[in-house]
Amino acid sequence: MELLHTNFKLKFLLYSFLLWPTLSFSQGEDLFNSLRQETTKDESLLPNRMIFTQRALWGNNGLLRKAGVFPLNVEKREKELKLRRSMLKIHQIIGYLTLAGMVTQGFLGGKLYNNLESGVYDTDLYNIHRTVGNLTSISYFTGAGLSLFSPPPLINKKSKGLSSIKAHKYLASVHFSAMLATNIFKNRNRKVHKISAYTAVGSFAAAVLVFNFK
Repeated sequence: MELLHTNFKLKFLLYSFLLWPTLSFSQGEDLFNSLRQETTKDESLLPNRMIFTQRALWGNNGLLRKAGVFPLNVEKREKELKLRRSMLKIHQIIGYLTLAGMVTQGFLGGKLYNNLESGVYDTDLYNIHRTVGNLTSISYFTGAGLSLFSPPPLINKKSKGLSSIKAHKYLASVHFSAMLATNIFKNRNRKVHKISAYTAVGSFAAAVLVFNFK
């Protein structure tokens, strides 16, 4: 019975992951169609609130605007929304792969530390741990980059109270800092590396859960 319940949860998680990008993008296109009918002013094509990376690239005076790669107009914003959808969809896929890598890394790391405390140094296990760790770090920061540098949404209103989106963002700041610390201290301080690694796994897993079970 417990196995069936677990399988149901996994299937629900997978379906949520597959359906969310499609639903959110269709809503964005509806909003954009309404916006096209109401106004074509440049100021209305961008949300008032953007994260600093989006503003640096996609803002009114962003690098991509000044370079003429993405001039700010209705047609280009439609293409930006499609690009945003693709980037966030890949971000989600990489997120699940990263979580799998983190869990694997946690298992390998715990076993490695237990061996070291017992006076046993397993070279093969250490090499596997290091390889999985490097691959997980690459996937993590790739996924983070896709989220940070994606084009801004049409609307980014500030909502009151705690929501799943806010919780996801708060947890993102935690696991991003923890991942930085994990990589910085991996060859400097074993204890800090271990604590930051487990913090990254826990906060990242929570961020995935709150975003899917909203």
